[in-house]
Amino acid sequence: MEKEVQTWLEDIRQSIDEIEEFLPEKRDFFEFKKDLKTRKAIERNIEIIGEAVHRILKVNSQIQITNARKIVDTRNRIIHGYDSVSEDIIWSIVSNDLKKLRKEIANLLDE
Repeated sequence: MEKEVQTWLEDIRQSIDEIEEFLPEKRDFFEFKKDLKTRKAIERNIEIIGEAVHRILKVNSQIQITNARKIVDTRNRIIHGYDSVSEDIIWSIVSNDLKKLRKEIANLLDE
């Protein structure tokens, strides 16, 4: 695997770790919605994840990351259309998608 791809995979793993650290142990959407600092920190890490996925696919489009296009699209919406990404979408990503992405990234790094 290319060194730069490995670096971007590490960036994704680090961003997922940071998102997990930012969230309180008790996951509560309404508390998340009220916590501007946590929301912004998580959005920033989702941007980083999306940018890393975008770069990976440009270098090696054969690397399989589930929902890669959606990840990049979400990053683009956060950056370019910040008012079109609701707290519900961010919460859904955090609650439903990050565990699977973490496993995929770990498997790719182990190759």
